[in-house]
Amino acid sequence: RPTVQVGDPFTEKRLMEATLELMATGAVIAIQDMGAAGLTCSAVEMGASGNLGMELDLDAVPVRETGMTPYEMMLSESQERMLMVLRPEKEAEARAVFEKWELDFATVGKTTSDHRFRVLWQGTEVANLPINELGDEAPEYDRPWTPTPPAAPAPQLPETDIADALLALLGNANLCSRRWVWEQYDTLISGNCLQLPGGDAGVVRVDPARKKALAFSSDVTPRYCDADPFEGGQQAVAECWRNLSATGARPLACSDNLNFGNPEKPEIMGQLVGAIKGVGAACRALDFPIVSGNVSLYNETNGTGIPPTPTIAGVGLLDDYQAMARIAFSAPGQAIFLVGAPKDWGTHLSRSRYAQILHGSNEGPPPPVDLEKERTNGQFIRQAIREGVTRTVHDCSDGGIAIALAEMCLAGNTGATITSAPGGKDTASLFGEDQGRYLIALPEENIAALERLAANVSVSERPTLCQIGTTGGQSLKLGQSRAISLAELRSAHEDWFPRFMDN
Repeated sequence: RPTVQVGDPFTEKRLMEATLELMATGAVIAIQDMGAAGLTCSAVEMGASGNLGMELDLDAVPVRETGMTPYEMMLSESQERMLMVLRPEKEAEARAVFEKWELDFATVGKTTSDHRFRVLWQGTEVANLPINELGDEAPEYDRPWTPTPPAAPAPQLPETDIADALLALLGNANLCSRRWVWEQYDTLISGNCLQLPGGDAGVVRVDPARKKALAFSSDVTPRYCDADPFEGGQQAVAECWRNLSATGARPLACSDNLNFGNPEKPEIMGQLVGAIKGVGAACRALDFPIVSGNVSLYNETNGTGIPPTPTIAGVGLLDDYQAMARIAFSAPGQAIFLVGAPKDWGTHLSRSRYAQILHGSNEGPPPPVDLEKERTNGQFIRQAIREGVTRTVHDCSDGGIAIALAEMCLAGNTGATITSAPGGKDTASLFGEDQGRYLIALPEENIAALERLAANVSVSERPTLCQIGTTGGQSLKLGQSRAISLAELRSAHEDWFPRFMDN
């Protein structure tokens, strides 16, 4: 079988339904899914957290392979499994629930009072360890590490034709449409997915009667983390928080997925330390706690580690999904505002997709993250959505304002005309990746309401509002550049993946 387990979404769905049904009966005392290290991690964590011992009988554990050793059974990471501690008198009821959903159900052990972790196999005790030392008192490494040196200044980039640059970026593997990928799967499960992929966050209805929904997003920018792990860690959290806010959802919590090279190398350990500090600072500032996570280390090929990749996956709550925002320009004649940007719209080109793809430059520092402004701007955007001032919102991230505008045009099949950037710096302003910014569109009659919302924010925290254009037509015109038809934009954006897979 493959080293990495292949998930089965249909079995996972049945497992979720069976688990929820069982939990409603009051049979469950404790429960945990089986992830990293399989039975070992789940059983030890449950026992240690409950200040109890655990005894497992591996002969009772369902297996898909014959001849598995106890070592393999305890560390197997097969998916779609839960470990539960049940009330003994409810065992038959629990078995009936899982059999109804056509799932395996096995009684594989019991809790004990001796604080030991025992594993039995073919009548032999193959493990007997102190459970608290395994769970809550595991040793901690304090490996030597060296901080990532400051990035050298970014080189001056030459000017490029705006329209040609936008088409080149949209047609690149890193910014093209992922439609080919997500169309391989059912994206409308039970009709509860309220937004198709391609927006800022996925939105799933969870309570139709009360109109509640959850928004989900997963984000990281490894090239930022490579230049400055601390800033990159902050940015991963901030972008996830922005993507949830852009739908109108209130960010609740997140999970981190820390992917790095060999931590025995001081420079790699330094990346891990810096990224964790950045993630922690952003989570505290944005009140966005990490409630779970995992770590993947020693990711190398021929001695070269992957870029530091502290991925952040977040969830947010929509109290009324009818009030959520989407990225699509929905009507002509609407005003387009840039929210949260400096007066020059932002000009940070180093470590940008523009610098990387069009000029082969991976130098310079990443854009800094201002966590206070992130929080203020996100709260303002959510209020504007909640009060119905706007229903069209998109955060600015990879590729800057230009890519965000193109995605909004394509999503709504509506063009836009954008004014020139302040000071004539169209290239830097349109493709710079300054953080904390949102694009919104709203009817002209709602502009006064938008300005009133901003005026109600204290002067020191007030987000900047800048009208940069209007929606309409079947092309996107950026400043003095030539207009690009939506057909040309769509071809560049949609064609890369099908072409690649065909070849």
